[in-house]
Amino acid sequence: MWNGNITDNHMHLDPLKGLGLDAVRQFTKAGGTHIMLVGKTLRDWGINGFSVDDFKKGYEKTIRFSNTINKETEAKSYPILGLHPSEFLAMMETMGPKKAYDVALDVMELLSMLYSERKIYGIGEVGRPHFPVSDEELELSNKLMADFLSWSSKLDCPVQLHTEHFDESKFSELDGIIKKSGNPKKVIKHFSPPLVKDAEKAGVYPSIVSSKDSIKKAISSSNRFLMETDYIDDSSRPGAVMGPKTVPKRTNQFLESGVFTEDDAANIHEELVSRLYGIEF
Repeated sequence: MWNGNITDNHMHLDPLKGLGLDAVRQFTKAGGTHIMLVGKTLRDWGINGFSVDDFKKGYEKTIRFSNTINKETEAKSYPILGLHPSEFLAMMETMGPKKAYDVALDVMELLSMLYSERKIYGIGEVGRPHFPVSDEELELSNKLMADFLSWSSKLDCPVQLHTEHFDESKFSELDGIIKKSGNPKKVIKHFSPPLVKDAEKAGVYPSIVSSKDSIKKAISSSNRFLMETDYIDDSSRPGAVMGPKTVPKRTNQFLESGVFTEDDAANIHEELVSRLYGIEF
């Protein structure tokens, strides 16, 4: 059993429609210690609307729930908030592309303030849709993603990107966008394939959904990656994408079988997390 910390880099928790604190307790019982708590959509909080005030209400709910996790469980939770690409698409449909983009920029200012006040530890998830959309929607989504990357560069703030499935050519494309956006140093590809070296060439930190095969492939080339479940916490979709126990269980299994060394575990779960999010272990 690993005596150090174990971090799930991308977990959604829902006290309304999911297990909430019980999911956290499953995580800690399996050996997990730290959660990067990625906010769910406004709809998940029962908020209908896309004004800046609506986003502020949703963000406050996630921050409060993160504080509850820290008070009532053994885990340490750190809010990561953003504007999900699917939400941006809904905004364009509701208020038109120009108005949606203007509101998104105001939301970005709100996130900037929350990060400066250390109420959140990064932006996420932001980016572009993982399914086909119109040329106009894709163009504006790419523009907003570049804006978030520029903001990340200015504030030296970590940003978790949601995109379509990535391969080597996609990492190369992202490298170009990053360079044109001020070259931020804390870009994290959420739901990344185990292409650790390709991500490193692009200046990106891959956050890999922790299936056995993906993590084995990743560690065969480098320990420069994060582990995540992308746990959804929705009682109508139990275990999606992976259950809350997965990251600690997988880490300890790989340590016991020799797939991971203790140095690997320390780099994945402590050193990279500290470097990116400024968390002290």
